[in-house]
Amino acid sequence: MNKIQETEPASAAPRRQRSVALPVWTRRGAYVLGALGAASLSVAVTAQVVVDVWGDPASTDVSALVTPDVGPLANDALLTLEHTNHSSYEGTANGSKADVTVESSVPLTAQTSNKIPTGGKPSPLFKATSFTFPLLQFEEFGPQKLDPTVDTSGYKGFPAPTLGPAPAQHPSKLTRSAPSAEALESFLGQKGIKPYPTAQSNTLDQNPWNAVATEFIGREIQGPAEGRPPGEGWAHQRWNEMYPQTYFQTVQGTSRVNLGLRDKMQLHGYAKGEFGPGGLYHSTAGSAATAGTTKGIDIRFHPGLPAQQAASIWTFDGTMPPKLLMVRYGEGVLMRHYNALPVDPAANKGFGLHTISTHQHNGHNPAESDGVAQAFFFPGQFYDYRWPVQLAGYDTVNTGATDPRAGYPCVPGETLWVNDASPSKKSCPADGVIRIRGDWRETASTLWFHDHMLDFTAQNVYKGNAAMMNIYSAIDRGNETFNCHYKDPNAAKPGVIPKNVNLCLPSGSAMSWGNRDYDINLVIGDKAWDKDGQLWFNVFNKDGFLGDRILTNFVYHPYLDVRARRYRFRILNGSVARYLSVALVKEFAGKGGTMAGTGGKTYTPIPFHMIANDGNIMEHAVAFDGKADLDANGNKAEHLGTLPQQAIGERYDIVVDFAKNGVKPGDKLYFVNLQEHTDPVKTNKRLPLADVLSGKYKPAVAVDDDGDKVLDRWTNGDPGIGKFMELRVKPMAAGQVDTSMDPALYVEGKLKMVPLKFNRDSATDHAKLKDSIHRSFKFGHSGGTDDQPWTVKVDDDSSYTADMRRISAAPKLSVDPTAGGSVQEEAPYEVWYLELGGGWDHPVHVHFEEGIILRRDGKAPPAWEKYARKDIFRIGPDNQAGSTVEVAFQFREFAGTFVEHCHSTQHEDNAMLLRWDLERKGQTMAMPTPMPTWDGVHYTGSAALTTFRSGVSKGTTFQFGQ
Repeated sequence: MNKIQETEPASAAPRRQRSVALPVWTRRGAYVLGALGAASLSVAVTAQVVVDVWGDPASTDVSALVTPDVGPLANDALLTLEHTNHSSYEGTANGSKADVTVESSVPLTAQTSNKIPTGGKPSPLFKATSFTFPLLQFEEFGPQKLDPTVDTSGYKGFPAPTLGPAPAQHPSKLTRSAPSAEALESFLGQKGIKPYPTAQSNTLDQNPWNAVATEFIGREIQGPAEGRPPGEGWAHQRWNEMYPQTYFQTVQGTSRVNLGLRDKMQLHGYAKGEFGPGGLYHSTAGSAATAGTTKGIDIRFHPGLPAQQAASIWTFDGTMPPKLLMVRYGEGVLMRHYNALPVDPAANKGFGLHTISTHQHNGHNPAESDGVAQAFFFPGQFYDYRWPVQLAGYDTVNTGATDPRAGYPCVPGETLWVNDASPSKKSCPADGVIRIRGDWRETASTLWFHDHMLDFTAQNVYKGNAAMMNIYSAIDRGNETFNCHYKDPNAAKPGVIPKNVNLCLPSGSAMSWGNRDYDINLVIGDKAWDKDGQLWFNVFNKDGFLGDRILTNFVYHPYLDVRARRYRFRILNGSVARYLSVALVKEFAGKGGTMAGTGGKTYTPIPFHMIANDGNIMEHAVAFDGKADLDANGNKAEHLGTLPQQAIGERYDIVVDFAKNGVKPGDKLYFVNLQEHTDPVKTNKRLPLADVLSGKYKPAVAVDDDGDKVLDRWTNGDPGIGKFMELRVKPMAAGQVDTSMDPALYVEGKLKMVPLKFNRDSATDHAKLKDSIHRSFKFGHSGGTDDQPWTVKVDDDSSYTADMRRISAAPKLSVDPTAGGSVQEEAPYEVWYLELGGGWDHPVHVHFEEGIILRRDGKAPPAWEKYARKDIFRIGPDNQAGSTVEVAFQFREFAGTFVEHCHSTQHEDNAMLLRWDLERKGQTMAMPTPMPTWDGVHYTGSAALTTFRSGVSKGTTFQFGQ
């Protein structure tokens, strides 16, 4: 097993920036210097042809590919090696995972047998009451143009930790402290970016926190500034061709007060639409003090609850509101993510780890920017994630960029860089769309990004490492009046591309694109806190952590003012173990409703339409109006105003009309959770809406068993059930008109939004699977250990726990990079068969590509999946999940190491995760495994399963065991 033994750290050799001009394969018709050449550079490269490396790194490269050890003996040998994240604990008392749990406010000895919150007592509400504080709208990161000509000669580097007053800083130990809020905002507010981004990892500059790390660890640390693994193997793929046009910088930081850093970076500028003066959302936190600013907002779940201490919450920028990245297709973005967490990994209130890896879920990104679990980085370092924001199918479909449905929204007269048949700057035409390469049917809209640290994803995401991401496109531009598709007479003609392609989803029209007036991001997650009101997590539980308080955008039971018109809600289940099923109801003061409530009130379910699933706009809108049996189980009524089961990480976009179905100004509506949990490892049932509203189901009863005035447990049911967000309907302002599309025009049999590229009922399409490779993945408890109980059986029915040195599957790209305007065959499909190996719930997430569900338990999927592309696939005992799912994938454009895992993240963190590599055409050797340390990243060899390239079978159909 010499190939898998660790090599010397990269720091042992002299550091230098390696050239990308390696003697490897390059393609004919190379791109001129992309967007980089479009800038007025002061270096002599503007007339130079720059060719991106495509192929294996040179044998002399630190990241050179290796011949993998294949078979059972190679994989058994992995068990004898140290865990791949062992360097994260260096300097602690025992150098082990247990060292980061020592300061838990509810230690193991004080934990209970309660299922909810898992192992804890009911979270006290102090003075917080439901529906008395407004929803915090997401705060935009506000990307800036990436311009190498910006003068950064006076640029101040990333600030080191300083001593300061608690709770934001530590008064006496630098190793447990962080930079001050003022220092961070001063740093992030500078113009330009320094050091300037490079294709390969920056191994020249030193980590500015090396001295603090040296003090903590007790030996000299000389780690590099960037935590990205070095060498061509982890360089930004197709860097020049897809050069980032914008960038933003952020820190993962400890809880602090927002000082208004990003006020001027908001696209609306607090000056337009409902975010402008007099608008519903001009005041961020519902008071005059926060009108047109986020300044002064601290991190607390409600004004009646205590502020969160630095060790309790870690967020992007270290602040609230939660953050939102807004980008456009075709306009690549670079996120420089700084790690500003304490050097001491135990300075975390008992949960969360200070090494991080950021995964953009589920962007079409190259592997080095995917946030793979083994590419983590340390405090003081940054990691440059480059997200090209290009359509999948870039190399095979619409390569001449002629289809108006594949494009990004622009302001007429705006000039932007485009890689089409003749790469150059393009001026925005009158129709407001600059056309780009790729398959418009692959358009995504609602994404998110979050931590993916090996073994600590659940803890770090729960702690606040999550943000949402809206991608705007020709068909979803965030402007509801501009060239509306539904007004085009050609929109319904088969084979005819309509003149107008914008779906005109509810959004607003004050700006050319990106209006959020009536387009609301919601992240819903359950939390728990200790007797002092500080966030708490049970690190000893390996099945799933269930909190007892439902938060929306990190606010306990908020309200939101809405106009009497259509709204789009982008709903993300941001929990770590809790499934949701969200209903919408209107409240009546008397007997006007169809369902009895409490206190003399009644309720009526309100219909709505789902228009996107997992961020992908569907072929047809699905009406949740109780008129159709959407999952063929014989019960139409369960779909009246109620979403199906929604697993962790799934996104459902819905359109609600607050001017129909009897809804009028002055009304109050509520989002209600109906998905019950009685055990952390699985869901129980979706409760009847009538039982929840009437009080027949009574979850909210907490008792004090010992008379000490501290609540000890919940009785009767799940406290996560019930109303969790209030919607207050306001009249339209003078002159306002709802011009957004009516989703009823796009239901089955009417207009199409974004058609699927694969028709599961078509013999012609099924013929595309005749030579497809099939792979089998069985998720369960078989063959695990006490420390790593969750396993995945792959292909040959051998059971494995997670190890990032093991390659379980290696699909191969069929097409090399292509020149603009070239004609290529469609990339082949693989069929992945996901199977349940026990009575638990597993939402399976496959990184990088969306898939089309072919069959669920051997049958067609329900309506909300029938017309959808998905990146999370539920398997479980629930009838809306099932025991098996067959999914068709196409893998295109980028190569490298990715992962597949259960998105019930404590299952993932306790070994239900596997590595798969996407290999280049003709590649025979495998990627080595990066091993991050305080001194830099070095590499070790990789092992592989015997079926990692072949899969388990080939053919048009597949059943497990054949």
